[in-house]
Amino acid sequence: MRGEYKVPGGKLVAADVEVAGGTLTEVSVSGDFFLEPDAALAVIDESLRGRPADARVADLTTAIEDGLRRAEADGRFDAPVQMVGFTPEAVAIAVRRALGHATSWQDHTFELIHPGPLPPAVLGALDQVLTEELAAGRRGPTLRFWEWDERAVFIGSFQSLRNEVDPEGVAKHDVTVVRRISGGGAMFMEAGNCITFSLVVPASLVDGLSFEQSYRFLDDWVIGALADVGVTATFAGLNDIASPAGKIAGSAQKRLAGGAVLHHMTMAYDIDADKMLEVLRIGREKLSDKGTTSANKRVDPVRSQTGLPREQVIDAFIAHFRSRYRTVDGDLRPEELERAHQLVEEKFGNPEWTARVP
Repeated sequence: MRGEYKVPGGKLVAADVEVAGGTLTEVSVSGDFFLEPDAALAVIDESLRGRPADARVADLTTAIEDGLRRAEADGRFDAPVQMVGFTPEAVAIAVRRALGHATSWQDHTFELIHPGPLPPAVLGALDQVLTEELAAGRRGPTLRFWEWDERAVFIGSFQSLRNEVDPEGVAKHDVTVVRRISGGGAMFMEAGNCITFSLVVPASLVDGLSFEQSYRFLDDWVIGALADVGVTATFAGLNDIASPAGKIAGSAQKRLAGGAVLHHMTMAYDIDADKMLEVLRIGREKLSDKGTTSANKRVDPVRSQTGLPREQVIDAFIAHFRSRYRTVDGDLRPEELERAHQLVEEKFGNPEWTARVP
């Protein structure tokens, strides 16, 4: 059995394994990574043999680290171990994939959905609906791009409404406020000023990854798509993407007990920063945490770096995703839209949900 894991920003790690009696009997790790000294590779393989076939990533990682540490202490190496482009944890993830506990992008076919404009509350409700549908086995992995006509603010599931949103600015600019099911920060969205997508995947795709790792793993294709439109971008902090000119995008996640993961991103295209400041309460502490003293510099619009219309940028993103992963065109199903509208009545359009954290 073989499993592979491409480290975001790093190298490919592959693991060929054999199992007997619920135990790893043979393990062979390979890849395009760099490792010194050469003898360390054999030690990594040895450290994994005899481990339970259902061992967690953390347990396999510890086994590798302990094995390398003992080998160094026993004088088996002529130099300190250096792992470049990969880590013991990356090896453990590749092993878990070989054993069938985790899946890779190539194990799935993604349905691409890009419907026309929908009300903000419906957009938020669809995140819950599509994630629940995947958890129930009625839908496969899905990439959905958002479109909307109204001004809106989406606040994180755990944010304080009064601390994040200015009611006078909301009234002045006729803004709809929606609380989403994922954590993270507030998003100010006017029609045409952001690029937003939701990615719904099985939990097996991020098996063994920490939250920070899963953000980078699920957004790795975004870095490539930005490069296609001329933007040099890197990961910043836990869940942001930035360029040399400043922050571009932020992501958020929600994981359901049924085994589904919601991951979504909002990317600034051409935000009116002055209007955003009237609607959102962005304090000095948050601005300084982002390393800037100006809201205009806090989110760097994609438009200024690409010179492309928003629709063309989205098309480039879709083309890049298709080039990397098996993708088919899809659409929202009538029962999914019906359920979303029901959730708007019960939850996402309900002031009690919106103000659940006052």
